[in-house]
Amino acid sequence: MGGSILTDLATQIVIPVCAVIGIIFSLLQWFIVSQVKLSPEAAAQQSSKNNKNGYNDYLIEEEEGLNDHNVVIKCAEIQQAISEEKFLYQFKVGSHFLPLHGISVRRYLHDHLCSPYFRLSWVCGRLQHESQPCTYTKGAICKSALANALFSTISFVLGGITSVVSGFLGMKIATYANARTTLEARKGVGKAFITAFRSGAVMGFLLAANGLLVLYITINLFKLYYGDDWEGLFEAITGYGLGGSSMALFGRVGGGIYTKAADVGADLVGKIERNIPEDDPRNPAVIADNVGDNVGDIAGMGSDLFGSYAEASCAALVVASISSFGINHQFTAMLYPLLISSVGIIVCLITTLFATDFFEIKAVKEIEPALKKQLIISTVLMTIGIALVTWLALPSSFTIFNFGEQKVVKNWELFFCVAIGLWAGLVIGFVTEYYTSNAYSPVQDVADSCRTGAATNVIFGLALGYKSVIIPIFAIAVGIFVSFSLAAMYGIAVAALGMLSTIATGLAIDAYGPISDNAGGIAEMAGMSHRIRERTDALDAAGNTTAAIGKGFAIGSAALVSLALFGAFVSRAAIATVDVLTPKVFIGLLVGAMLPYWFSAMTMKSVGSAALKMVEEVRRQFNTIPGLMEGTAKPDYATCVKISTDASIKEMIPPGALVMLTPLIVGTFFGVETLSGVLAGALVSGVQVAISASNTGGAWDNAKKYIEAGASEHARTLGPKGSDPHKAAVIGDTIGDPLKDTSGPSLNILIKLMAVESLVFAPFFATHGGLLFKLFGKS
Repeated sequence: MGGSILTDLATQIVIPVCAVIGIIFSLLQWFIVSQVKLSPEAAAQQSSKNNKNGYNDYLIEEEEGLNDHNVVIKCAEIQQAISEEKFLYQFKVGSHFLPLHGISVRRYLHDHLCSPYFRLSWVCGRLQHESQPCTYTKGAICKSALANALFSTISFVLGGITSVVSGFLGMKIATYANARTTLEARKGVGKAFITAFRSGAVMGFLLAANGLLVLYITINLFKLYYGDDWEGLFEAITGYGLGGSSMALFGRVGGGIYTKAADVGADLVGKIERNIPEDDPRNPAVIADNVGDNVGDIAGMGSDLFGSYAEASCAALVVASISSFGINHQFTAMLYPLLISSVGIIVCLITTLFATDFFEIKAVKEIEPALKKQLIISTVLMTIGIALVTWLALPSSFTIFNFGEQKVVKNWELFFCVAIGLWAGLVIGFVTEYYTSNAYSPVQDVADSCRTGAATNVIFGLALGYKSVIIPIFAIAVGIFVSFSLAAMYGIAVAALGMLSTIATGLAIDAYGPISDNAGGIAEMAGMSHRIRERTDALDAAGNTTAAIGKGFAIGSAALVSLALFGAFVSRAAIATVDVLTPKVFIGLLVGAMLPYWFSAMTMKSVGSAALKMVEEVRRQFNTIPGLMEGTAKPDYATCVKISTDASIKEMIPPGALVMLTPLIVGTFFGVETLSGVLAGALVSGVQVAISASNTGGAWDNAKKYIEAGASEHARTLGPKGSDPHKAAVIGDTIGDPLKDTSGPSLNILIKLMAVESLVFAPFFATHGGLLFKLFGKS
């Protein structure tokens, strides 16, 4: 069947080099952002350097507030407050999960993380410590199940650490960039846009490059022990995806509860009851609200997309290891998924330069088109990159494992699998933009419905969310059909990787949203001019749409990743067919389809409970602190931050337990057939609910901003701020907050995590599962 044009040595060089280039590029972007100083002396020096025309430029700077040292100091103080509260949140979450008081880290990891996972993996391996015949490579001897359990545990820990680090780095650069974006807005919307986008790029490239590099190093280190046993090697690697998604679950759920409790509380009392602007420093919940943007939309999204990348890579590698790539030990072809990600880093690097260096934003109306161009450019360039990698890395013909058989596949067929995933992601992104941007009629119709009150606003918003599901589902369905027809489950896995191949650009666009949102908040709290706030609001409005696009990408990729993992689970559990007419399977379908609703109920009620406490606290402070409303007294920000922090830590446990325990309980007591039904039902139901919830919330948010901006004659008839239509829009926005930032985005982790956990424990479920049915049969 031939070999690859690209040699194994070249592959060993290309992958880490691309990862290192991504890391260096992200650090360069960070350095450039750091040149915006947060000290008045440095700002004065920078102003003098930029002064080319003497007196006239100085007058312009005075008009825009460039020489107002008090503004610089105030911005620095606000950023420091946000950074400190963000750190305290991370510390409290870390203390909750890593109570290291009086014990060593090594002891804690052994007792609380490694030991339980290792014991479960050991049981799954049926306590075998001797070498055993390989399952798929007939006649060969593979490493013991005990070794697989140990290395799976190591993979799990590495995946979890990488996920946590990804979220931490994202929050670090976001809080670092918020005030700098605000200060740059004094020079123009273009300068502020570049600062926000560069900052988002730091997160995007660090996450993509670190995820790729850690996975590549792990594979090579494990290979030293496993040698020719690639079946066992890549089975052990699946723990990497499980670890990543496990941490992402708590980041997404906990972060979503934190941010929306603060946001809802701040809006309901501040905007509706007290009629003060958003992010007004008199509002006690304003710091918690700004911290929450970073916790939920930065750390949560980063960990979420890292989990998708890790799981898609692991699913592709597992299937490839029992195909001709693994059986014939074709190293370059085997690492085809990692080569796709490597090229993706280079493509995203080039794409980023279009936004920051090749073209300049000069007007507000150019912001959103510039972000859309990022998606188009990266997709077109990545298509060329995929074709090049496929031609160089794959033999002209090979076989792919397909439910017990080896299917002959051509390399051009695999190219179409990856490409269709890439372009399906673009379709989902643009459909999401259409239904959530206030530049188009769907959101404008929602805004118009506010004329008759909050009830009609809610009805229109729900209808928009349901309708927005149609085209993305068709795009996912076409992608699944084509990729499975061409290359079975491996085709679906690489299609998911295709959708995630431009993850660096996607994360840069997504992180841009909360960074610009916080920049607007800092501008308001620092008392900067209305003109500056208009610029930050324009950045924020585009950011809301890009955040919705990022959620669309995450949900679409989660659907493909989950299906690929589901196929791998069915193969490893030795299930010949999944027959929905079988009672065991059908009851699983019903229960699985119900789980997203149960999960959403938990998370939404958690937000509601925390928001209730926040509203009561904000009301209490306005009613009991003399001079607060007049601006002569300072609110108690810390109490509001504590409410959000405590709620997020407490309330994220039940939803997390639901996701983590369901596969274990179903697989152990009801068996692999019922578990396959649960996974299928959760996948089909979860994707629909997630898309609808995210787009509904995004539409309500931008309908509110459409009225507030008053950029068109129609919008001005609905405003101004404080009018009845505006208050109705704010109510819709607060209802949509937990939908778009907590329940909706968290659902993709539910379907991914359940699938990868089932895959890891499939051997145990196949051998020892179905206890209730076995007992019933005996009776």
